Amino acid sequence: MPVISPLAGEPIKRADAERLAGVLKAFADPARLRLLSLIQSAPGGEACVTDLTGPLSLSQPTVSHHLRILTEAGLLEREKRGVWAYYRLVPDAITAIADLLTPPRKRATKRTR
Repeated sequence: MPVISPLAGEPIKRADAERLAGVLKAFADPARLRLLSLIQSAPGGEACVTDLTGPLSLSQPTVSHHLRILTEAGLLEREKRGVWAYYRLVPDAITAIADLLTPPRKRATKRTR
């Protein structure tokens, strides 16, 4: 994640902007947003592809594709167990993105409450 928010009043570095854009692009898909929600609300906060195909009404290859994009964006962790891979949200990843998109003054007010 970039160190400086694009809303901080300073220009964001090109590499940081590209990284943040990639993460936001991963978010910008309804199926991926649902995947994040399904995984977070799953027992133990983790799920396997087979747990996710039914609720999304998508094929296994399509769900795997979306999971790969979310993992590469740093939003999910993947743990291989035998032939199955289990996914869970990366701690603090969504909070870090929210902080980057919250203007610094509002962020300071939010924390003092």
